[in-house]
Amino acid sequence: MTTVLGIVNRVFLGLVGLILLVLGGSVLAVGLGAPVPSWWIHDSKHDVLLSDAERTRWRDDGWWWPVVIAVLAVLLLLALWWLVAVLRRRRLAEVLVDTGDGEGALLRGRALENVLTQDAALIDGVGGARAHLKGRRGAPEAHVRLALEPHVDPVTALTDFTTGPLTHAKTSAGLASLPAEVRLKGVKHGAERVS
Repeated sequence: MTTVLGIVNRVFLGLVGLILLVLGGSVLAVGLGAPVPSWWIHDSKHDVLLSDAERTRWRDDGWWWPVVIAVLAVLLLLALWWLVAVLRRRRLAEVLVDTGDGEGALLRGRALENVLTQDAALIDGVGGARAHLKGRRGAPEAHVRLALEPHVDPVTALTDFTTGPLTHAKTSAGLASLPAEVRLKGVKHGAERVS
């Protein structure tokens, strides 16, 4: 889902940037005296964007201001939603570790991710691993990707991961549970040379 949001974000920003660049460039070109086509909204560099008649055309109609306010409110809500989606943290920065004295300690999320990644990469038949922590600092969730070599049984690799690195990370961080979403992917191997 995050890749979809990233793609939507990039496409949306690209379109907005392109539209603003074209409009700004055209206004600048007309202001500098460039010739304009007959269908363009500006005729010369002394022309205004909206004349007095265009600005006040619907001002006395009862429907005009509620529609303007509703459209602006929807645009504001969409912009705020987009801003929150962009600024929201994707990873867990720290994990709360119960030290037994009622105080607790904070463990960097990246440190636990690195340990999970390194331990998972040591499993027999795992060609590569990546781990990310999400959720709350008191209840983290691990999202792990394992790249399996062609000869490995996925069930065995998953069992080795859950009984090894995942259990080790849960125990060392003093967590009651560490739910994990593990995605398995096969690694393509190159053709072997026959002589």
